[in-house]
Amino acid sequence: VQLQASGGGLVQAGGSLRLSCAASGRTLSNNATGWFRQALGKEREFVAGISCNGGITSYSDSVKGRFTISRDRAKNSIYLQMNSLKPEDTAVYYCAGAITAVPSSAMNYYRSWGQGTLVTVSS
Repeated sequence: VQLQASGGGLVQAGGSLRLSCAASGRTLSNNATGWFRQALGKEREFVAGISCNGGITSYSDSVKGRFTISRDRAKNSIYLQMNSLKPEDTAVYYCAGAITAVPSSAMNYYRSWGQGTLVTVSS
């Protein structure tokens, strides 16, 4: 499966962005999908994940309550709604397809990685 993330951009602190991840080549409906991010000079970290049927979601503590992950089976896509953005949310955001049905925060459970989209939050 090929994944393409989009929707990044420059936003002021407190603002919102919605990231999209479109899949081609295979359905996303059989596996969990996740969003990760990597800030400059830092390791890639888990942000949010959603199960294959959308019934289970998982978030990192740093984004819980501000970000919402969702999926659209008809469009074979997942989304990340990001509200109340903070400068520390600045990073390249990646979507990834897992080898499991439920989301995991561990990178080694993800095999299909899309190209990232840059999110910059100004103070």
